[in-house]
Amino acid sequence: MTDLSFSIPESMLHWLEQRAAAGDYVDVADLLRDLVRREQDRAERIHWLREQIAEGLASGIVDGEPEDLIEEIIAARRARHG
Repeated sequence: MTDLSFSIPESMLHWLEQRAAAGDYVDVADLLRDLVRREQDRAERIHWLREQIAEGLASGIVDGEPEDLIEEIIAARRARHG
């Protein structure tokens, strides 16, 4: 592991210490590691969502009503799988 040193406002330190003391974390460092992990997960989900949106936009826009398209998909699946 690598040590990290930085300055934060006193109010943030107080909040971190209160959260750590509440019993969910061993210490402030444990809380900070958890916050970073959560941010990494959030960033990965946002990246995945943006990729899905880009893929959807790149696939084009379907003319017609969504309900009709769903019925066509269901009918095609039934035709393939009986």
